[in-house]
Amino acid sequence: MIASGLLAAAALLGAPLFAVIAASALLGFLSEGVDLSVVAIEFYRLAEMPVLVAIPLFTFAGYLLGESRAPARLVRLTNALLGWLPGGLALVALTACALFTAFTGASGVTIVALGALLVPALRQAGYPERFTLGLVTTSGSLGLLFAPSLPLILYAVVAQQLSVGVPVGVGDLFRGGALPGLLMLAILSGWSLWQGRRLPRTGQGFSWAEAAAAVRESAWELPLPFAVLGGIYTGAFAVSEAAAVTALYVLVVEVGIRREITWARLPGVMRESMVLVGGILLILGASLASTNYLIDTEVPTRLFAWIRAHVSDRLTFLVLLNAFLLVLGTMLDVFSALVIVIPIILPVAVGYGIHPVHLGIVFLANMQIGYFTPPVGMNLFIASYRFDRPILELYRATLPFFFLLLAAVLVITYWPALTLCLVG
Repeated sequence: MIASGLLAAAALLGAPLFAVIAASALLGFLSEGVDLSVVAIEFYRLAEMPVLVAIPLFTFAGYLLGESRAPARLVRLTNALLGWLPGGLALVALTACALFTAFTGASGVTIVALGALLVPALRQAGYPERFTLGLVTTSGSLGLLFAPSLPLILYAVVAQQLSVGVPVGVGDLFRGGALPGLLMLAILSGWSLWQGRRLPRTGQGFSWAEAAAAVRESAWELPLPFAVLGGIYTGAFAVSEAAAVTALYVLVVEVGIRREITWARLPGVMRESMVLVGGILLILGASLASTNYLIDTEVPTRLFAWIRAHVSDRLTFLVLLNAFLLVLGTMLDVFSALVIVIPIILPVAVGYGIHPVHLGIVFLANMQIGYFTPPVGMNLFIASYRFDRPILELYRATLPFFFLLLAAVLVITYWPALTLCLVG
């Protein structure tokens, strides 16, 4: 009891999350008389997973893209294709942010990298400041459901280790997130077009010359999503191979061909990306060890029995799950939430007949809007700092987007076919 209190105090005082999780696992195994080498074994088992290679490679590629001028080229391209529509610049912002977040896997990076481009452009086009701030803050997490988002890969890794219910592959998560992600994008696009219906267009009309120039400028980046996703979906190469192709391609293009990242800057970019990866892997390894302790002590089984005694049907369980995940998303980043919570709730959800892929998409959809849910959503504070606006102003700006995406989450939750129809 004293040890548990000390661990809780350490977590509240800012101790590294992996250290708290690993210490709790060690204490648990020690209390059960289990050899503590099982924790090291979990790290070794994690290192043997072929799909794990995809995490550092995709992360490195995302950081390279973020440090280059690729975000500016992406904005120009989407503006050339969509900006001529009434309110089209809002579609530009949504599409650019969703694509960028999908490849970087971090919504805060999207706000920092694209915010400086999009906020002045939206304000100049006549959009109200509140709408502009809400749109960019919300769009920062819009790509979590699109491949090759890191949270999708991480969920598949955790689900594979648990081996509960139907076997789950990374490709299943990539396919499962496509339609729910497009639904969220479509709802926000419709709202943005309605808000911008009376605004002047950003240009005189569609310009073939500008579209061709934007395509030429982005010629090196354009094949990337088609090659990566097409290769995965057609089975031409595995997810880890796709990650290797992506990292090598982006490295050659941004460092060797475009030379927007110098050889002197490259070690710094590698270091920053691998610091993130190291944190994820430490948390993941410690959490899997902790998960084994929970399974050995039958915590998920007892939790399922308790919930079953109080919640009689699947729909009620999903309502409670959504409420829990929304609160969780305001307190934890998506990587920590995945490795801490999924081992506990996945066996319970499977007991209610929920497909593991459907649970993963529901989980990430909730995490996506948890990023900007008051009072402590992470993106609210990042946007407040980035745009130098009071946090209360960000609360008000994101409320319409919150309710729209909450409606989308309910559709995703209660219409599992939307997620599973492409999974096979």
